[in-house]
Amino acid sequence: MSQRRTGSSSLIKLLGNWHQDLPRTPVYRQLADGLRLLILDGRLPLDSRLPGERELATALGISRTTVATALAQLREEGYLASRQGSGSVTMLPEGGQTVSPLPGLAATLDLSTAALVAGPEIHQAYANALIALPEHLGSTGYDQQGLPELRRVIAQRYADRGLSTNADQIMIVNGAQSGFGLILRLLTGPGDRVVLDNPTYPMALTAIKGASCRAVPVSLTEEGWDTDGLAATIAQTSPRLAYLLADFHNPSGRCMDVATRALIAEIAARTRTTIVVDETMVDLWYDVPPPPPLAAFDDADRIITLGSAGKSFWGGLRLGWIRASARTIASLIQIRDSLDLGSPILEQLAAINLINDADNFLPERREMLRLRRDACGEAIKELFPDWKISVVPQGGLSWWIELPKPLATVFAASAESIGIRIGAGPRFGTEGAFERYLRLPFTLEPTQTRIALERLKPIWDNLVQTRSEYIRRTVV
Repeated sequence: MSQRRTGSSSLIKLLGNWHQDLPRTPVYRQLADGLRLLILDGRLPLDSRLPGERELATALGISRTTVATALAQLREEGYLASRQGSGSVTMLPEGGQTVSPLPGLAATLDLSTAALVAGPEIHQAYANALIALPEHLGSTGYDQQGLPELRRVIAQRYADRGLSTNADQIMIVNGAQSGFGLILRLLTGPGDRVVLDNPTYPMALTAIKGASCRAVPVSLTEEGWDTDGLAATIAQTSPRLAYLLADFHNPSGRCMDVATRALIAEIAARTRTTIVVDETMVDLWYDVPPPPPLAAFDDADRIITLGSAGKSFWGGLRLGWIRASARTIASLIQIRDSLDLGSPILEQLAAINLINDADNFLPERREMLRLRRDACGEAIKELFPDWKISVVPQGGLSWWIELPKPLATVFAASAESIGIRIGAGPRFGTEGAFERYLRLPFTLEPTQTRIALERLKPIWDNLVQTRSEYIRRTVV
């Protein structure tokens, strides 16, 4: 099989604002840091071939020697391999990334992932699932739609939120990401357009790219979703579907109001466009629950809903579900054969326990997250007074922070050097957008978050000071 090749124009877009006027940091090191960040956060796939040194130097407007030095550094660190006839190929170091341990933190602290560790309810759910497992051992264990009991309890959750649903309209999948990939496989083909929020969930961008589709962004406004822009984009591009995050949007934290949901459902019906709504964060509200599902406003069966146990309960369950018309579910089941033969029975039994018991532990989880949000927000204001937060999230797991300068990529690359991984804004957009933004989860214990932010502060201060000094010298 031939290796995937990353073109120079695509690589430049991915690198974003990698090169800053920082006299203390050589250009080759900035390039190496930028490429390393792309490999670590998955935007540059493993085992993909980079452009040649001459081509990359011309595209970046730097010397070939600088490019060669940067690539040599990455080869030495284990992020690139040189293969005869293939040039430089991306990889990860054997045994994982080596970083300097931080006092009070693990060797590598991942602030690029917004997720919680398992609570005690997870162990109890699995214990109960093991008790229930024997009655299922007489079957093959293959069920491409999912256990009927699990589908019934999920359908009831939708009904309780104002969306009448039966078990035939539910399909259990191996996570919401897997469900989205399955939907893309059913409804799209290579070159088809998929409209989506900008910024958006980065793994959705990966899935769209993996399906050989073209992402068409519609930017969020200060008020939220631009329904006029969405309608115009659909009319101009004729997409096969649109992907939206209505509940505590990842990464911006916004929650779509009732009027906007009704408008989007009307747009979907009028234009005959399928809307895929990702409800991964729907259970993680703090003060008031979100409005009814967007599909509750849909009379034309144009809206498909994705749900997940990952954020509400635990990512290790690797379970999600699709809510759609019975006809769409039947079509999805038919094409699933080429991907897998169903979801694990034990995890489905555990999910039944968790959903039935959710009212007993989710309120405590929501309160914990609200307190961690507030503690993290106070630390940000104290340590980074020049960072701007436009939206205080009323649910979800993270802040969307606006930086005073477009330094997200350089800052994230510098943070890697001390073992802290953060989510640079371009990871959440298309065409290298959002260099002035960071996504910062507040899922860690407040003490850990504080230590991490204190470690990041001198890196940020030095970056801003060095850049400002260079600009002053240049102007003079």
